[in-house]
Amino acid sequence: MSRLRVSEIFHSLQGETSASGVPATFVRLTGCPLRCRYCDTAYAFHGGEWLERDQVLARVAERDNRLVVVTGGEPLAQPAVHDLMTALCDSGREVYLETSGALSVADVDPRVVKILDLKSPASGECDRNLWENLDYISSRDQLKFVLCDRSDYEWARTTVRERGLVGRCELLFSPAHGELSPRDLAEWILEDRLPVRLQIQLHKLIWGDVPGH
Repeated sequence: MSRLRVSEIFHSLQGETSASGVPATFVRLTGCPLRCRYCDTAYAFHGGEWLERDQVLARVAERDNRLVVVTGGEPLAQPAVHDLMTALCDSGREVYLETSGALSVADVDPRVVKILDLKSPASGECDRNLWENLDYISSRDQLKFVLCDRSDYEWARTTVRERGLVGRCELLFSPAHGELSPRDLAEWILEDRLPVRLQIQLHKLIWGDVPGH
């Protein structure tokens, strides 16, 4: 089946990752098996419209961005997303996949940049991390840690060190919006000399929690 349940397709700036600030087309798929405490896209859990893969490709083409971000919800919850991402790569676009890390990335097209969001203890979904996914991470990919407090930071620091993540890919530490001060997180990173990138959700600074941005 090539149909996908789509929450929204829109043109905006990439607010996170190493491509922060770059214009992109976002394909947000509906549905997610996780319920992170700080989730800011709960509207994508339900609703949306069913579209054929070619309809999605046509809407992406209308927006004419080289960068396409496939996100959710949890996009890997819909098996047809794999064919979509491969078709997007075939069209010459740079494709980013934003995934929770709770579902396997083993079959993701190797041309896709995987943004794996490892869930911290404060998210309430830490037990859902599928650690085998780290076997499929390349230097092109990025691991993201959304952190709510000092305990989350210490968990992330330990994870980075004990699992030998330094040098394997880009490591992103992000303060949960409204819960952890970016300044505090910056100070901790500098104090520990962690080779990670501090990222703040640019889209929230510009537009707030508004769907379509």
